[in-house]
Amino acid sequence: MLLALAACNNKKTEVSDLETLRNSNNKKSYPAVQMDSAQAINFITKQKVQELLDLSTLYLSGNKNTEIDTVIYSQMGSYFHKPDSTTFKKLFRELDSLKVKSVKVNNLSVYKDYYKNDTLDYAKFNVEYFDDKNRSLGTFEKNAQYILMSAPIKFKKEFKFYFLNFYSSPLKKDSTSVGVTK
Repeated sequence: MLLALAACNNKKTEVSDLETLRNSNNKKSYPAVQMDSAQAINFITKQKVQELLDLSTLYLSGNKNTEIDTVIYSQMGSYFHKPDSTTFKKLFRELDSLKVKSVKVNNLSVYKDYYKNDTLDYAKFNVEYFDDKNRSLGTFEKNAQYILMSAPIKFKKEFKFYFLNFYSSPLKKDSTSVGVTK
């Protein structure tokens, strides 16, 4: 009799899976991922670098004179603060010379560099190139300079991400001494 009473009590305290699902909501079941600002900048930068490289390989695989190529090229230009005719020259030359068909970005880290009175934001990353048979062509260390520009929308503090230079070397410190030299 005592065993039967214990079994009845267990049935009342257990909650079925169906009942759990019925009473759950997204806040309890799937908590939002919390990132600090450095993690968010790292994540966004990696995403933007990967997207730009994917668009570049897609553009180079086309004829470069169709409407879709024009759209892709214009979309690539939107990643830059002030794109001009030389913006993609170095990138396209490297991708073309190696016959790159796809790209994977790894080990991206963002850092600040100081030049005179300016603070410059850079991303340092490894990029692995693949050919048309998905064979690795090598991994290369690259840099990109970026800027976050304030773009308040409906009184919220938001930023727009732009590249200033892509595949650029960080600015070298001026090694000449100050003053008159003989």
